[in-house]
Amino acid sequence: MPYSTAFGDHFYCRTDGRLECDHVFLGGNGLPQRWTRDGAFQIGELGFGTGLNLCETWRQWKESRTPLGFLSFTSFELYPMTAQELDRALIRFPQIDAEREALVALWPDQPKGTIALDLDAQTRLTVVCGPALTGIRAQDTTFDAWFLDGFAPARNPDMWSLELMQALHAKTSPDGTFATYAAAGFVRRNLTASGFQVERRKGFAGKREMLCGTKA
Repeated sequence: MPYSTAFGDHFYCRTDGRLECDHVFLGGNGLPQRWTRDGAFQIGELGFGTGLNLCETWRQWKESRTPLGFLSFTSFELYPMTAQELDRALIRFPQIDAEREALVALWPDQPKGTIALDLDAQTRLTVVCGPALTGIRAQDTTFDAWFLDGFAPARNPDMWSLELMQALHAKTSPDGTFATYAAAGFVRRNLTASGFQVERRKGFAGKREMLCGTKA
């Protein structure tokens, strides 16, 4: 299991990180149902980590996208892994072998700055390395859906601050959505205070609650 010594937390759910992605981030944002229309769809993610969310999202996107659809997946990551580390973390999920191999093959030897990868003709990955708040404020686009996947709020409170949630809300399209496994009270309050309509839902693998919501 990949583990961050900087934050004292695992990178994904120890039960099944891939199924957690499906339940929390895809399901919480109403995906892939929202991919039935043509045009571009923008996903933003806090914490690229092992790339697991990207790979599972890309897998489902390929199965459901329209011929004229385009997915832009932008992630904000302070400590990017090496290609070898990504490969080692993802190899335990055979369902995303094709996506893992493609990502690892394209990943730069020294990940830093802004990493922009054309995964296929209808999918583009951008990883902005550095503090999330700085990266989000510098974006010149708005996002249709957010995956809020920073480390546990108790271990990484900066990733769930009111200032960051306000910046994120400002970069969200009208009727845009977010989803997160986190359900801590201060996270919910910060999301609400930033302007999101917040909903509690059943969490994954015995976790009582998760949060999702919409920019009205």
